[in-house]
Amino acid sequence: MVTIDILGSTHAYQLTPPRASSSTVLVFIHGWLLSRNYWQPLIERLAPDYQCLVYDLRGFGDSQPQPDKTQITPSKLKCELPNAVAASLSPPSYTLAAYAKDLEVLLQKLDIGHAWLIGHSLGGSIALWGASVASERVKGVICLNAGGGIYLKEGFERFRAVGKSLVKRRPRWLCYLPLIDLWLARAQVARPLARRWGKQRIIDFVVADPEAALRTLLDSTTEAEVHRLPQVVSQLKQPVYFIAGANDTIMEPKYVRHLASFHKLFQDFGENVIEIPNCGHLAMVEQPDIVETEIRKIIADYA
Repeated sequence: MVTIDILGSTHAYQLTPPRASSSTVLVFIHGWLLSRNYWQPLIERLAPDYQCLVYDLRGFGDSQPQPDKTQITPSKLKCELPNAVAASLSPPSYTLAAYAKDLEVLLQKLDIGHAWLIGHSLGGSIALWGASVASERVKGVICLNAGGGIYLKEGFERFRAVGKSLVKRRPRWLCYLPLIDLWLARAQVARPLARRWGKQRIIDFVVADPEAALRTLLDSTTEAEVHRLPQVVSQLKQPVYFIAGANDTIMEPKYVRHLASFHKLFQDFGENVIEIPNCGHLAMVEQPDIVETEIRKIIADYA
């Protein structure tokens, strides 16, 4: 594991060696309460031909706040500060735009100028925002199990309430609860995963920074933010593709198609949505061979 400082926060990442066969770098962005680990099956398949970058979002996985660093804010200081300095000392933001800015800085620092962003669930939304703010570096986006753009008030309020409860009441002893990993290996998927994925999910669930976990959930599911995402998609000039799981109960294919419909590719051809049978919400570990094939086909069309 290697770390890098991005806007004052330590980020864990892995970058595979460059490949002479392609200048394209595949950048993988994980979803809420997950980590970079879920991309390993795809990276193993794609790294022989493409350089791959995978990282943990701020507050998740190994990208945790430093325990010995105290956040300094203007209110804690007794002197007046210029506006620019005060802004730099403000508390961290957990909006999609803020995570997209983290991504933009990461690409700049690693000197990546020809990237395809591949994002899962929340990571898909961040990838779409990232393509907007780093348009010169991002050549295309592939979203897995990501969609939306429709705000259903009761559904979102229920989802936010359940999410808040999960984040606030997660005891560390949950890791030792018998068979919890077996249950998580079966949750939100069409077919049971290997048990190690259940263990990984509980680890990521427990170690996620409480503020990041809660704020990311709340800030990305406001009515304004949900309605803003289709606007972002409609303005993207790069190709954008969506891979949906036919059995995904978290992000149903109809919601994936709704968000995809705002992009020019869908409007012109209707071919930017790929639905995978026997697949739930974790396409990259449920059906890595199919996802790999689709990624290769998409990128080859723009080589």
